[in-house]
Amino acid sequence: MLKYPSPAKVNLVLEVLGKRPDGYHELKSIAQTIDLCDILCFELADEVSFQCTEPSLNTPDNLVVRAARLLKEYSGYSGGVKIILEKRVPWGAGLGGGSSNAATTLLVLNRLWELGLSTPDILSVAAKLGSDVPLFVYGGTVLAEGRGEKVTSLPTLKPLWLVLLVPPFSGMSEKTTHLYSLLEPPHYTRGESVSRALESLQKMGEIAPSLMFNVFDAVAFKAFPGLEHYWNVFRDAGAENVHLAGSGPALFAAVKDHSQAERLAIALNKKGFKAFVTLTKPAPTPHSSCPLSPG
Repeated sequence: MLKYPSPAKVNLVLEVLGKRPDGYHELKSIAQTIDLCDILCFELADEVSFQCTEPSLNTPDNLVVRAARLLKEYSGYSGGVKIILEKRVPWGAGLGGGSSNAATTLLVLNRLWELGLSTPDILSVAAKLGSDVPLFVYGGTVLAEGRGEKVTSLPTLKPLWLVLLVPPFSGMSEKTTHLYSLLEPPHYTRGESVSRALESLQKMGEIAPSLMFNVFDAVAFKAFPGLEHYWNVFRDAGAENVHLAGSGPALFAAVKDHSQAERLAIALNKKGFKAFVTLTKPAPTPHSSCPLSPG
């Protein structure tokens, strides 16, 4: 079987500009893929089948299955594929694992099935699967707008070490919808945080931790009872500029180097917390119908 990495992401900047007439919220975000990855395994078959190492995700509604079936319908392909998902990214934590799995499936099957679809074709299918799926079609550093489906690839960010802290909260149904429902007009912004971060990225090749922002930080403790304890533990261990990773409840902090990241993660793990050290992951080069290499 062919094996491909499926990376997680963090939102380095996430702003909500307001609520749209269609009920969605207008957002503006700089997202970044990281080297914490799931592994997806593919093998040609007559039908679409799926297995996952996480039993609770081993369902016909998994985004991997939905992506494969939607691509098959879109392209008119008559065959199938056997897919196995080795789950390594904490799920339901705001790290985009499911969306990444869907995007990776689209990219790999486009090549495995020899469909020859263009990137715009893949993006149109991705947008039907979820707002975060298109950003993973590009990977690396991206600007996401609209409800998340409008994606622009950005200059590569200088390597940045991140420490993730994942609280042991059970899966929360309609988590993102609940977070949006807690936002009020004073939380809405005009994209100024993204603008400052883009200016820094273009001039310096980096986004300083002090420029990172997540609108959901303001309602995080209300959305996730008990999260304040983990936030304080993270800060007490030496983390600065702590933010939700996407829609949470995972938290992240950028640090200056690998040794500091290791010290921070080890200190947290020794206290019984689930912490990861991860590095920003650049976009594959060049972009193609499948900008991935089997590993």
